[in-house]
Amino acid sequence: MIDLHTHTTASDGRCSPEELAARAAGAGVTVLGLTDHDTVAGCEATARACAANGIAFIPGIEITAVADERDVHVLAYFFDLSSASLRAFLGEQRQRRLERVRQILERLSDCGMPLDADAILAPGLNDSGRAVGRPWIARALVEAGHVATVNEAFDRWIGRGCPAFVPRTGASPTEVFARIHDAGGIASLAHPVLVKHDDWIPSFAGAGLDALEAFHSDHSPDDTSRYLALAREHDLLVTGGSDFHGDNHHGSSGPGSVSLPREHYERLIASR
Repeated sequence: MIDLHTHTTASDGRCSPEELAARAAGAGVTVLGLTDHDTVAGCEATARACAANGIAFIPGIEITAVADERDVHVLAYFFDLSSASLRAFLGEQRQRRLERVRQILERLSDCGMPLDADAILAPGLNDSGRAVGRPWIARALVEAGHVATVNEAFDRWIGRGCPAFVPRTGASPTEVFARIHDAGGIASLAHPVLVKHDDWIPSFAGAGLDALEAFHSDHSPDDTSRYLALAREHDLLVTGGSDFHGDNHHGSSGPGSVSLPREHYERLIASR
């Protein structure tokens, strides 16, 4: 069982590296990829925990690019974890995240829902390697009693088109592909069905995209078939995983609930 898309508390996951590895082992995962948002802070601890559980570990990142004011998530694998230029770029990404969270909190306050900004931002400010994000705000809204669920927080207040939504600013997909390549990595378009722009895939392929995440918890069988066909058409590799976060907003399935077929994994390994 091969799951190349998971998250820990280093970004917006609810499980520590040790908890993630234990849950993956219990589910029968044999290869685990960690792809926290805009940070590799959880990779070292997850690698140790995977080794203790007999799991092969693949370090990764999920980098957020922006195209036409839409988030485009790009997964990176097989890069140099010590790359100074990539680490500097990820630091810039995390600073943008902090500023966006501050702006969302200000808008929520204007809407009559003040939250403790210091408490929400503190983990990211105290640990520069952690990446803050909207799920942190959504959980705070639930804890404060403003909404019943994280999904309601996104649907009513902080999702696109909602009163407290703040568009993201950041690097273009082309720049993100280049940053990943400069660090020796492979760039894969995460959960393309959520991007809602299959028409962008040909231009992304021409601009340096290496792979498509055809297997994902938000993909129906028809979606997976479509992205496998697009990968063949544009000579792209294929990645896949559960996108496990440990919360209901990202689905309740555990690590390994979506597995990348072995043949696609072997092509990834061979392409390094």
